[in-house]
Amino acid sequence: MSLKKIKLVECPRDAMQGLHHFVPTELKSAYLNLLLQVGFDTLDFGSFVSPKAIPQMADTQQVLENLDLSLTSTKLLAIVANLRGVESAIQHQAIDYLGFPFSISETFQQRNTNSSIEQSLSTVEDMLALCAKNNKKAVVYLSMGFGNPYGDEWNDEIVEKWTDILVDKGVGIISLADTVGISTPEKINHILPKLISRFSNIEIGIHLHSTPAERFEKIEAAYHSGVKRIDSALKGFGGCPMAADDLTGNIATEDVIAYLNDKGENLNLNMDKWNEAMVLSGKIFG
Repeated sequence: MSLKKIKLVECPRDAMQGLHHFVPTELKSAYLNLLLQVGFDTLDFGSFVSPKAIPQMADTQQVLENLDLSLTSTKLLAIVANLRGVESAIQHQAIDYLGFPFSISETFQQRNTNSSIEQSLSTVEDMLALCAKNNKKAVVYLSMGFGNPYGDEWNDEIVEKWTDILVDKGVGIISLADTVGISTPEKINHILPKLISRFSNIEIGIHLHSTPAERFEKIEAAYHSGVKRIDSALKGFGGCPMAADDLTGNIATEDVIAYLNDKGENLNLNMDKWNEAMVLSGKIFG
């Protein structure tokens, strides 16, 4: 497998959104500017959502204005949860991707976006139309893609059904999202290769959450499944505050880097800037 087919997506937004203390805008911006210099394909930097729902992201527009994009090829991704968020995000030329969390768990869709699955499908349609008009790309996260803690029905046929529907609507990038850390290597190896084989013209990625003990086996399963994009966050910080009170962190970027380096992949990352970001992260996350 060549890394040219894998996009590394760094997710500081996901890492910060569940923090109980507000990270000052200047500190957020400095951290993101370091990450922009590392060389990731995409930076999930912020979200245009209700500040009541996610107070940490209330300053996304101000942060965006502070980012230095002059010396980076990294693309910016912003999360949106409704049409208002889409309309806000598309106004910013610097943003390349709009990401929407589309859950195949009705319970989580209501918790996360205060809308039903069917209502959210309509939002995706509107997002696709607005992205096409404004030179943006849509990324749809298939949330609770490996099961859910609410008792909502889940199986791989449901995953495939909703992937089929989204692709039919025109979605070109889909990231299968674990959300609460209940994926296993067995599930990853069972579900992803089938999706990638069936939807060969679609960019299919993975957004995993995990305990530290399970990270490497999940990374390995994702790598061998043939995913085209891998989301992760420095030190494995983060978790979805809308999903559970006890957050399960992201896959740690340093573990992804270590695994891919071990496989002989040429990542072409600026590790000096990465190490600077690692040090600065202590001021953000403690």
